[in-house]
Amino acid sequence: MSFDFKNPNIKQHMLEGKFGLEKESLRVTTKGFLSHTKHPFMGEPHMERDFCENQTELITGVADSAEDAWKQLEALQKKAVKTLLNLKSGKEYLWPFSNPPYVLGEKDIPIADYQGALHGKTLYRKYLAEKYGKRKMLFSGIHFNFSFAKSLLEAGYENSSMETMQEYKNSLYLELAKKVARYSWLIVYLTAASPVFDGSFFHQEEMGKTVLKNLASPRCSKIGYWNDFNPILEYGSLESYVESIESYIKTGQLKEAAELYYPVRLKPQGINTLERLKTFGVDHIELRMLDLNPLEPVGIRIEDVQFLQLFLLYLMSLKEEEFLPFEQTMAIRNAKRAAKYEEDSIRIELGWNSALPVKNAALHMLASMERFFRQFGNQELVEIVRFQEEKLFCPVKRYAVQVRELFEEDYVKDGIRLAEKYARILGK
Repeated sequence: MSFDFKNPNIKQHMLEGKFGLEKESLRVTTKGFLSHTKHPFMGEPHMERDFCENQTELITGVADSAEDAWKQLEALQKKAVKTLLNLKSGKEYLWPFSNPPYVLGEKDIPIADYQGALHGKTLYRKYLAEKYGKRKMLFSGIHFNFSFAKSLLEAGYENSSMETMQEYKNSLYLELAKKVARYSWLIVYLTAASPVFDGSFFHQEEMGKTVLKNLASPRCSKIGYWNDFNPILEYGSLESYVESIESYIKTGQLKEAAELYYPVRLKPQGINTLERLKTFGVDHIELRMLDLNPLEPVGIRIEDVQFLQLFLLYLMSLKEEEFLPFEQTMAIRNAKRAAKYEEDSIRIELGWNSALPVKNAALHMLASMERFFRQFGNQELVEIVRFQEEKLFCPVKRYAVQVRELFEEDYVKDGIRLAEKYARILGK
């Protein structure tokens, strides 16, 4: 299933949609240690906790454009920074990196403390800590949520053979999820920004020592957020998709759907459960492979948010393909490989006994995207794609390369200086 971009109604509405961003950040002390104060944003609906009590998640409302979503995130960041600068217990910062600062062992990582009816959230986090280890849960990133505009979906539905609009939406988003999973390596490669660690993440005695691991995005690499098995999902229908996830829960490989660590998720409107997804259908898609960009006070460039929308639109221009089990496994291998730092060590598998160096594969895809968007006579769209191409033509424009150059001498101390700088900028 794809969009017919020759259809005037589809072209008219293709840039419309709904956007949302979720940004995780660790709260840290002025000395670069993990904060041990309670979550200071209780009652704030757009400021939650993730795994740790000190891992703040900023969640925008539903926005009508990439720019509006970014501005909402900026406003939330400013609000959070101001609160942290004025804590009675002493000021704190939002750590601007996906990789954590100093880590004083697993006891230094306080699991989010939920009380009363929400205590199950704490119990679930204890389960994750036992299964995966607390350190892995310190990785922070950004999730991009998107839905196509109702007018665009209606234009596509009119020319489909689906009986209902929801059936059409479900089929369309299932196809999109396949394609995002297949090409998730491209987003990992273009947005990776975490090539440096503090040694304490691995060994306590190496605290204060900057460590390089040939990883541009550890959270997306083989040491990051992945299950201990390769999930194979069914995309034939929404029911079979949900049942394929439920099958892993029944066998005990997953405790619940949230434990499926995958580059993309399909979500219903409102509370995200498999039951609601099956009952009410797909409302939007979530991309989960974005690093925090420490080169930006807000943690992400607006150009990257804009590109993600174009990436999804472009994928919906491609013909429908099967996504066989071996291809799903290959897609995950590609995403993990794209998380490496040294480009020469990254090869993207294209099929049986076929692979390309990552730069070649990325250039091929971005060139195809540029040709696709050029047909609409909108130079701004072409420039959004070219912004990503520049990262390939000029390697020093890769975020990971810039971050490594700036922070490989003294990652945490220099990182704290950066966090303090951003606090001054945003806390005015």
